[in-house]
Amino acid sequence: MCYAVPTAGAIVTSFMLSKNKSPELGKLNLLLWGGAMFGVIDHLWNRELFLISPDIANDLFLGITLSITAVWAILVFSARYSRRVILK
Repeated sequence: MCYAVPTAGAIVTSFMLSKNKSPELGKLNLLLWGGAMFGVIDHLWNRELFLISPDIANDLFLGITLSITAVWAILVFSARYSRRVILK
């Protein structure tokens, strides 16, 4: 079930994106949809789509969503930092 949180995040950011056309938010949205698709395909491949492990907190929150958000934050920070360096 580690694909549930990226899917929920992707749905939320899709609604947010309809009101706010931020490029950073658009990138996060694409990353979350990709993570959700990866999770579903991975679980289908391994025939574990609806299995819940004994440690559901790890499945839900420490899965791919944390990695996606960290990569997105690094990309946004580095883009903003590089703009400051180039403009000086």
